[in-house]
Amino acid sequence: MTTRPPASPALLVIAHGSRDPRHAATVRALVRRVRTLRPGLRVEVGFLDFNAPAVPDALESLAADGVRDVVALPLLLTRAFHAKADVPAVLREAPAGMRIRQAGVLGPSPLLLTALEQRLYEAGLDPADKATTGVVLASAGSTDPEAIAVIADIAREWRRTGWCAVRPAFASAALPPTGRAVHLLRRTPGVRQVAVAPYVLAPGFLPDRIAQGAAEADFLGGVLGDSSFVARVLLERFDSCRRFAADFAHPPARAGHFPAGVGGALPAAG
Repeated sequence: MTTRPPASPALLVIAHGSRDPRHAATVRALVRRVRTLRPGLRVEVGFLDFNAPAVPDALESLAADGVRDVVALPLLLTRAFHAKADVPAVLREAPAGMRIRQAGVLGPSPLLLTALEQRLYEAGLDPADKATTGVVLASAGSTDPEAIAVIADIAREWRRTGWCAVRPAFASAALPPTGRAVHLLRRTPGVRQVAVAPYVLAPGFLPDRIAQGAAEADFLGGVLGDSSFVARVLLERFDSCRRFAADFAHPPARAGHFPAGVGGALPAAG
């Protein structure tokens, strides 16, 4: 007797949302890219705010189609408040009988660094000038110290791939701002030109602020957007999450013991 393999869970990409229409358009383009890379995988999108469908509506739609197994993937680059609190909270309101596992955030990943470089080269930077170029790794910013530390770590790792220097910068909630980082790189020995690499997924208010701060830079990369490298990271996180078992349809009853929301891991019982 032949046993049929279990059906693959659906992938629900959870985006922040924005009043800027470019944000949702870019997210949907990325989702289309993921579908192209993994034919047969059902990939949907839900938004935490501003755009439709909202995450609860996306889950209801999946449930109405008979989907009972979902990997929910936060479209976030760092594990800050949205990944730690907002996403788990909305997933706990999933329809009855639906198994949901929350994947880890996208960053850090070597593929994201490749995507950043791709955007800089598309902006006109010559790869042959890498060793004399200083780069600002410009993040949206966060009040979460863990997220800020991760951006600093990424900048250090990226520097080791051949750039003359890499400095982190932030569009909000942390220092330095992009313009200040550009100024500091101009004064760094060996730097002949400065590029700004927005470490953001889609256009919006904060990416526009990064662009304003890059006025004195020689090159400004585009947002990560629907890069095939970003799409590959989504699929890596999806595949990894399938090996874990955080189930938001059946949260433990004990206080202080509930899905933590990173890669399906559970915190220790209190």
